[in-house]
Amino acid sequence: MQSTAPERQFFFTTKVTKNTKGTHQISFNHGTHTTRNYLVFIFQTNDCWIIKKFPLIYQPHYSLLTPVSSPSLLTPQSSSLFPLHVAVAVLRNAEGQILLSRRREGTHLAGLWEFPGGKLEAGESLAAALRREINEELGVEILTHRPLIQISHSYPEKEVFLDVHLVEAWRGTADGMEGQQIAWVAAEELDDYHLPSADRPIVTAIRLPSRYLITPPLIEDESVFLQQLEASLQQGIRLLQLRLPDYDKEQLTSLAERVMALCHSYGATLMLKDESLARRLGCGLHLDGRQLRAMRSRNFPRQQLLAASCHTQQELAHAASIGVDFATLSPVQPTATHPQAQPLGWDHFSEMATQATLPLYALGGMQANDTQQAWRNGAQGIAAIRGLFFTKQFTRK
Repeated sequence: MQSTAPERQFFFTTKVTKNTKGTHQISFNHGTHTTRNYLVFIFQTNDCWIIKKFPLIYQPHYSLLTPVSSPSLLTPQSSSLFPLHVAVAVLRNAEGQILLSRRREGTHLAGLWEFPGGKLEAGESLAAALRREINEELGVEILTHRPLIQISHSYPEKEVFLDVHLVEAWRGTADGMEGQQIAWVAAEELDDYHLPSADRPIVTAIRLPSRYLITPPLIEDESVFLQQLEASLQQGIRLLQLRLPDYDKEQLTSLAERVMALCHSYGATLMLKDESLARRLGCGLHLDGRQLRAMRSRNFPRQQLLAASCHTQQELAHAASIGVDFATLSPVQPTATHPQAQPLGWDHFSEMATQATLPLYALGGMQANDTQQAWRNGAQGIAAIRGLFFTKQFTRK
């Protein structure tokens, strides 16, 4: 379906609340932009209506700016124009296994395995829907959960918006309460199960850690650097990017081989920005903006992680379209290294994360204690240099 109208973007308020007269009040403005249009998804939680924006190919007969007497006219339950808002739970047990549920015959995508959950009912909050669906489907009571990823996806017959939460504490023993088959699966074996296409980014998010370390760009002494790097790994870092723009190929290869061995001993994943070296070592590749724009389709091994540095919605959309596994989105906060860059702020980051379809790390001014804030705003976690790299001074060897 191709657009024949000028491309533009509408910007809406984030909440619709009751005014003093008890009637619903919607306020918004619109502006111009070079990206696709956005479909507005309005749903109720407690006493307010939440609005989320979703990419939509322009169709002239959609009058999204037409005033309405009540937001209930625009709920997903009353219009096929809106994505189905689905609460999804990733249950992970003490052994690190993930619970999958098989869709029953006669249902949408029957026979496929999925992460359990279901659609929000009218007026229901996400947390309430998550608790209700998991209790109905599995017979357990959720005790704690946190955001993992949000995914907008288009099937031929429907649009869905998956609000995915990680659940690591619950009461009871999971069972197929509706007659469905369930299975506890190791994270590395999830690819062996046929999942709906909307669920694929969830598998990546499950496997990725919440912290992504980017090494300092300058090294004074490699032996000290390696000691600091090992200390960072000892503190739980399991994903790191070796970023040394001033190293020549020979220097980079020599150090990358030693870092690769160190990562292997701690079960960590190494990312490089040099494609040929990443291919040779069998590690991940992190694309910069130029590399991302030049790549028209994924031509990098699927068994190796492919990441990208993104700053705009267009870059995120392109990264997803070519099969990038995850991205950094920056800068979230002001940084000393790029003082001229305009920070996104958490609100804008959250909006962009809602529209993305791949895991995102918040980058720029991040510290370790920003992780939960990043989760609340739709991120996989944080990426940082100073905020994550162990800087204690070691003795030169």
